[in-house]
Amino acid sequence: MTSRNLSIFNKLRPISVGFDDVFNHFESLFNDDYFTLSSTVGTNYPPYNIVRSDENKYDIEIALAGFNRDDIDVSVEDSVLTIETKSINESSHDESNEVIHRGISKRYFKKLFTLASDVEVHSAELKDGLLRISMERIIPENKKRKTIDVS
Repeated sequence: MTSRNLSIFNKLRPISVGFDDVFNHFESLFNDDYFTLSSTVGTNYPPYNIVRSDENKYDIEIALAGFNRDDIDVSVEDSVLTIETKSINESSHDESNEVIHRGISKRYFKKLFTLASDVEVHSAELKDGLLRISMERIIPENKKRKTIDVS
């Protein structure tokens, strides 16, 4: 972890309460070790979009041409969404045919997305080569705006 003396969050720590886990998490993201956990974590493969479909609804869309449901694993643990391949079977084509050029990449990958503590993953659907993971930010009643009558 980055030394607290060098932390970019030092100016926020004295005026905030209960955000230590958030600050520590982001400090670990800025640490180079995070991006070298796997050689594929920091890459652009496979390509993806993060889409906001409503004020509190989000979708992550990942292009997975050539993959099927059995090839990928989607999990959430400790506010980290992980999408990775289980096993790769390169021989998805008819074995009587010879592949002359392999332009559709079907290789191992692991994508990590940090989720806010109030974001819930609702579903994951693989359709037409696009994996769509739907999420929603759930705002508890005690955090919603309310008007207080002054008496």
